[in-house]
Amino acid sequence: MMKALRFERVGSLEALRLELVPAPHAQFGEVVIEVRAAGVNPGDVMGVLGRMPYATLARTPGRDFAGVVVEGPPELIGEAVWGTGKEFGHARDGSHAQRIVAPLDGIAPKPAGLSFAQAAACGVPYTTAWDALERTRQEAGDGVLVIGAAGAVGRAALALARWRGAQVVGAVRRPQQAQALAAEGIETILLDGAIDLESAVRRHFPAGADVVLDATGAWLAQSVTALADFGRLAVIAAPADGLSELPQRELYRRGAGIVGVNSLLYGCRTCAQMLDRFSVAFATGLLPLPPAPEERPLDAALGAYRDVAQRVAGKIVLVNTA
Repeated sequence: MMKALRFERVGSLEALRLELVPAPHAQFGEVVIEVRAAGVNPGDVMGVLGRMPYATLARTPGRDFAGVVVEGPPELIGEAVWGTGKEFGHARDGSHAQRIVAPLDGIAPKPAGLSFAQAAACGVPYTTAWDALERTRQEAGDGVLVIGAAGAVGRAALALARWRGAQVVGAVRRPQQAQALAAEGIETILLDGAIDLESAVRRHFPAGADVVLDATGAWLAQSVTALADFGRLAVIAAPADGLSELPQRELYRRGAGIVGVNSLLYGCRTCAQMLDRFSVAFATGLLPLPPAPEERPLDAALGAYRDVAQRVAGKIVLVNTA
């Protein structure tokens, strides 16, 4: 038996229960991983609230994990791995449990320089940010603006874009967030209700930003006007009603493009290939180590979900110590 977070209905976080359930076993082509840490993402919360049209019930939520292989091919037993992907917590049981089953080719070796907690915090943020940069065709020398740069996806985008040779600027809402980024050598824009984003961006990128990544869903219209000619905008969030006004004239005059970014379009096998790429970059120092997330025990999972839903905490991972 093992502990696992479970839900049998959607619509409320009160549907979550920590239960004792049978421990899983690997079928052919699979491994069982003892989960040492598992990230809690806003998408996990939205799945329980019924805002994701993907989940099958009853289900254990959680997409991101890092742990040790305990069942599978002999050569993998005891290996530290990490993983993420659209299946976990939706089409198959997820990572908010003491053990998880994954396809052999749906996991990657965990970078030695990352703790289990750090690795578990990377999955959705880093694969989302990478997809945004890939699909906006970000190249070395581009000027990249990341809106919502203090969040997990925003910080991942800053790190990945710098690795890819971009000049980056982060846009944040709070002065202390700007100060934290400035301490890392990242130029920032402080967002407020009166800001003219285009003018602020052109102080850093006189011709406009080549790429804008909006991780907030609140700056679509102003992001378009802040683009350079032939600029590209990645949108990974939306307002509550899902609607924004779009300045079409500005869009076509700039020859600009917009892409929607949804990490739930990518299965664990594709994500494992991305994680392998990140592992090399972490190991060689091309990617800075991510900040340590807040660790909470699996027994405190419901409180973690509530805090993520209310956005009263930073990145949280659930850890298993036994």
